[in-house]
Amino acid sequence: MRGYFGIGVQGVSKAMNVGSLFRTAHAFGASFVFTVAATYPREEGKLSDTSDTPGNLPFYEFADVAALRLPLGCALIGVEIIDEAIELPSFRHPRCAAYVLGPERGALPPELIALCDQVVRIPTKFSVNLAIAGAIVMYDRLLSTGRFPGRPLAPGTPAEALPAHVFGPPRRRTRGRAKTKAAT
Repeated sequence: MRGYFGIGVQGVSKAMNVGSLFRTAHAFGASFVFTVAATYPREEGKLSDTSDTPGNLPFYEFADVAALRLPLGCALIGVEIIDEAIELPSFRHPRCAAYVLGPERGALPPELIALCDQVVRIPTKFSVNLAIAGAIVMYDRLLSTGRFPGRPLAPGTPAEALPAHVFGPPRRRTRGRAKTKAAT
C-alpha cells in the first residue's frame, strides 16, 4: 500500500477516548497522530493506549486550528455528521491523508471544516463513540486502499486468491543530454 495517513482529534475532553483512538491508529499502521485545541494527559491516555502510540509514532499537539500543520500534499479529511459530507462507503481515500474527528459532545468548528479538503460521515442512525468512529474510518481506508481479494459470492465459499504481482520488463530511461546528442 502506498501513501500514509495520520489521525487526530480536535477539542476532546476524555483522554481514554483519545488513547483508544491512538492505539487503534497504531494497530492500523498510522504514520502520525495529533491533537488540535485539546488537552491529552498521556499518563491518563496510557490506560487505554497500551501500545504507547505517542512514544512510538510522531505525535503533534497543535494549540488551535490556526497552528495546524500537515505535510505537503497531505489531504485533511474531516469526519463529521453534516449534510455536505460524503458517506464513507462512497469515499475514495487520498493516498496521503490526515483524518480529524471532533469532540465527544460537539462538532468540528467551522474554521476547521473550512480547512478540510473533504468531509466524510459514517452512515449510522446516530453518532458513535469517538474511538469507534476513528476505527471505522481507518478500517474503511484499509479495505479500500489495501490489496485484498474480493469477497466470495456465497457464504462459506473460499475467497479467490489474489494473482501474484508481476513485475514488468525493465524500463530504460534516457536523460535529457542523451536525447540532445541523438538529435545532433
